[in-house]
Amino acid sequence: MRLPRFALMVLLTVTGIFGSTTQAWAHAELESSSPAQGASLSAPPTEVTLTFGESVTLPQSPIMVVGPGGVLWQLGEPAVAGPVVTVPVTSATGPAGSYVLTYRVISDDGDNVRGTVRFTMATASSATAAARPSAPSTGPAQNAASASAPAEGGGVPVWGWALIAVVLVVGAGVVVNRSRRT
Repeated sequence: MRLPRFALMVLLTVTGIFGSTTQAWAHAELESSSPAQGASLSAPPTEVTLTFGESVTLPQSPIMVVGPGGVLWQLGEPAVAGPVVTVPVTSATGPAGSYVLTYRVISDDGDNVRGTVRFTMATASSATAAARPSAPSTGPAQNAASASAPAEGGGVPVWGWALIAVVLVVGAGVVVNRSRRT
């Protein structure tokens, strides 16, 4: 069976596009966190640590911890070392119950990566970390403002560009094929 030139051209183009972009499709995924997903803590952590599958960069106010009734923990200045993001907890006050750690980082390919880690505080806490090294605090007002801010960067993901390229190549092939028949 012999493939028409058009079908062969489309097949080679699609193979080339998808074969060269598979690495770029991988985004920074959360591999581990402290506190861990689903953990039940008897005392608040002194810091939050997130480990991703690749290096990340941080937008402004990338992490927020919200508890029952909208209680916000105060967090210090985040630090990033390759795939590991660490943020000191400067004040972790709140009732016992479910807490949600929300994160936002930027992967190597520029896409925004967002997610949550849910954990439980088994007891109420009024812990304030006065003895910790002083780091600029991102207080509740700043954290709440950044949570509603529009996402930075991003744009069209790599798979979107690949799909656009395939559509253009197929469209061009159809036009060429039809013009040859007439």
